[in-house]
Amino acid sequence: MKSNKHILTSFILLIVIAALYRAMPGRVWGFAPHIAMAIFGGSVIADRKLAFALPILSLFLSDLLYHVLYLYGITPISGFYSGQLENYVLISLLTFIGFAIRRQHATQIFAGSLAGPLVYFLSSNFMVWISGGGYHRPRNLTGLMQCYADGLPFLQTSVYGTFFFSAVLFGGYYLINDARLNRTARA
Repeated sequence: MKSNKHILTSFILLIVIAALYRAMPGRVWGFAPHIAMAIFGGSVIADRKLAFALPILSLFLSDLLYHVLYLYGITPISGFYSGQLENYVLISLLTFIGFAIRRQHATQIFAGSLAGPLVYFLSSNFMVWISGGGYHRPRNLTGLMQCYADGLPFLQTSVYGTFFFSAVLFGGYYLINDARLNRTARA
């Protein structure tokens, strides 16, 4: 029971810290933990409902924080926006990439950390293009390619952010488990 309490506390802290980081003023756009959280959750959390909930709860909390800051005139970014539900669905679907990383080898984590932002980039920019959002690119192949070109700066920072936060999450998880195993072996 004590172990479950520590896991739940860690889960809640991770959600809150990621949400606060995402709403931090001056943060580089795209450099956020949520894609890494989805991959990490899918890989290490046995309860699949919790694995999907990890990035979604954090996204919602940060959007709520953004909205409060917006209402008080602290930020020009509203916490609630068109396409929000679609964004939540896309992020949650990235948890499936984590399901493929069951042995947590560095190469699998690297591949998942590269696949996550690429899948998100391709899917989200397609959705922006098909809905006529963004810069309202024409609905033809040229317009789709323009929409993808519009998002390239976000892709780069998203890849860097996902690599960074995956290293933090998986590395921290490895260190904690390694320390726990060493304590158990000495006992």
